[in-house]
Amino acid sequence: MTQAPETPSPALLEEMFVHTARSVSSDAGTLTLHGLNPSTLYFSDRPERVVGHMTTAQFVQMWSQGPNSFLEDPPNAVLSWVESGDDAPEDAVVVLRDPVAGEDAITYSIEVLDGAVPAEGGAVSLFIDPFGRPLSPVSVAGMRRRERRRDFRRF
Repeated sequence: MTQAPETPSPALLEEMFVHTARSVSSDAGTLTLHGLNPSTLYFSDRPERVVGHMTTAQFVQMWSQGPNSFLEDPPNAVLSWVESGDDAPEDAVVVLRDPVAGEDAITYSIEVLDGAVPAEGGAVSLFIDPFGRPLSPVSVAGMRRRERRRDFRRF
């Protein structure tokens, strides 16, 4: 009996996402970025080195799509901010859930894993862990991702 040749597994593309905003506020269990940049940056590591932008609304829409989505497996994120007079930025590690995008803000339900999230703070960046997706030119996911990127790069 002849065995069929093995089909190589598609490469995984892991994109990290970044929100930047003018300020941050939080209370017990929520985090809000105010003065949010209208685009969410995404990038991947070697060997693909993919970089692009999507609107925050597109990022929130993508939250629950596909296998291994952020809805199924909420991402960790690092919140980094600078207080006036500080020599170095501060940071906290959180788990993000339930994004709600507003006109120039985004709010998440959070669980703090490390550090302390400020009640209020100045300029902020939120670095969101990636989720892996296949990068096969013949896979449905790969084809849809390329179409999505073409749409997201210019908004």
